Amino acid sequence: MIEGVLLLTGGAAAGLFGSLLGLGGGLLIVPLLTLGFGLALIKAVGISLICVIVTSGAAAGVFLERRVANLRLGMTLELFTAIGALVGGLIAFLLPERVLETLFAVLLVYVAVTMARRRDPPKAASAPDPAQSRTQAPTTAPLGPAARPRTFLDQMSGPDYRVRRIGLGIIGSVFAGVTSALFGIGGGLVKVPVMHVIMTVPLRVATATSNLMIGITASASAIIYLLRGGIDPYAAAPTAIGVFIGASIGSRVASRIDLRILRGLFVAILLYTAWQMLRRAIA
Repeated sequence: MIEGVLLLTGGAAAGLFGSLLGLGGGLLIVPLLTLGFGLALIKAVGISLICVIVTSGAAAGVFLERRVANLRLGMTLELFTAIGALVGGLIAFLLPERVLETLFAVLLVYVAVTMARRRDPPKAASAPDPAQSRTQAPTTAPLGPAARPRTFLDQMSGPDYRVRRIGLGIIGSVFAGVTSALFGIGGGLVKVPVMHVIMTVPLRVATATSNLMIGITASASAIIYLLRGGIDPYAAAPTAIGVFIGASIGSRVASRIDLRILRGLFVAILLYTAWQMLRRAIA
């Protein structure tokens, strides 16, 4: 009974931070289950994937309703992330646990350093306001570049930002799928920096879009874990309920948190988790 309450509470905390940062909660669920409850890493990853699906389901609807997430971009990248998730699920049971823990720690440190050094790019001042263009433009048909049809990247871009380097984004999405299956993180740990740092998507949009994607990514991996007996339903049930509660709260307060605080939380959690996992790997 007490263990179930602790799993419920820990899941709520993980779901809260997961929805705020676009991580799906897996970043905290895996250390919670391995370090706090003594589960094997492969079992913790399987449960974490279930929690990631719950987090995505709880948060995605809110972000779509508020028009924060970029649905077109997310679904385009998710095609490649799902492929990576299937590949990662097939090799997850072949790697030694210490290797997985060490790789997990290294990945967390790298992403934390990258995010800590990132600064929001200044908004472009040269782009005209479409509303003003309609009211001030002459009645004749537009000529030159304005008359050209929108490109694929233009269609995936937002009103105040432009998506760039789609090729690198696709490569990063495949890698995100592999890491999702190996570490139970839903891929958000990689997707958010890829969209924010490489593709120049604003951090708030990147985290919201990641919340849309992680559920699909985790589902692709969870099927393999389920077939191989890597999911413990008795531990998964209270943890997933707690994650749902935390994610529902986090998705509603995300818009009220300053981006600098959001980035600081992201980096702090990554570094702390990396230290815990590395200590376990070398113990």
